[in-house]
Amino acid sequence: MAGDAPTSQEYIQHHLTNLAYGKHSDGSWGFAGTPEQIREMGFWAIHVDTMIWSIGLGILFLAFFTIVAKRATAGVPGSVQNLCEVAVEFVEDNITQVFGTRPNSVIGPLSLTILVWVFLMNLMDLVPVDLIPHAAYLAGVEYFKIVPTTDPNATLGMSIGVFLLVVYYNIKIKGPVKFATGFVTHPIPKWFMYPFNFILEIVDLIAKPLSHGLRLFGNLYAGEMIFILIALLYSSGIVLAVFGGFLQWAWAVFHILIICLQAFVFMILTIVYLTQAHETGEH
Repeated sequence: MAGDAPTSQEYIQHHLTNLAYGKHSDGSWGFAGTPEQIREMGFWAIHVDTMIWSIGLGILFLAFFTIVAKRATAGVPGSVQNLCEVAVEFVEDNITQVFGTRPNSVIGPLSLTILVWVFLMNLMDLVPVDLIPHAAYLAGVEYFKIVPTTDPNATLGMSIGVFLLVVYYNIKIKGPVKFATGFVTHPIPKWFMYPFNFILEIVDLIAKPLSHGLRLFGNLYAGEMIFILIALLYSSGIVLAVFGGFLQWAWAVFHILIICLQAFVFMILTIVYLTQAHETGEH
């Protein structure tokens, strides 16, 4: 962090900067210590903090559900088993309502993973904004964000993964020829409208993963920014510090809704896109 008493601009910039690893301008590899070094690393820089938290939370999710599954009982379930069963049943109900009962061995586990994994990543937004970044700074790590979904690399990475599955199922269900010809024959099956159809369908295809990932990123990034702005009040006198504490509590309570809602939206859009990929009709 710049100096012992950073300005508001430096404080905000610090908390919104990822720990990046990449190639420096002199050809060496290492961690970036300044925003300028991050820009020099370019597109191929790895956001190490995003990788640590997203992979770590994914492992936590898998370990937790594996342990619960091994200890599951057909008798009276405990509170933890009940919680997992509620999550599974919630996902199954949404899949049945949107996707139907057609056989597919991927959409169920994928939807459950997305719901819980995105929820856990979003939940990190409720950790006090200074707690872990400041501890990392004292340990010699300049930047350390803890909310993976405030990084577009994470959200777009997930949405592109879903997009590739959508393309795969489109080709598998409809066949490569029908899938390709659909770009020029839909929505207006007239030969002179083929160029217009192609532009429309390509824009629609590209917009899906972009909107899917950027929606999640935008909502969580805005929420994190508000937490950071509220935290600035703590250094502005006792009255504003007390007011900031109340604001932080109120925003955290409201933000719980955003955390849950954005995890649900990301999951339901995944189900919708995969459902569309399985449709064989003209529309």
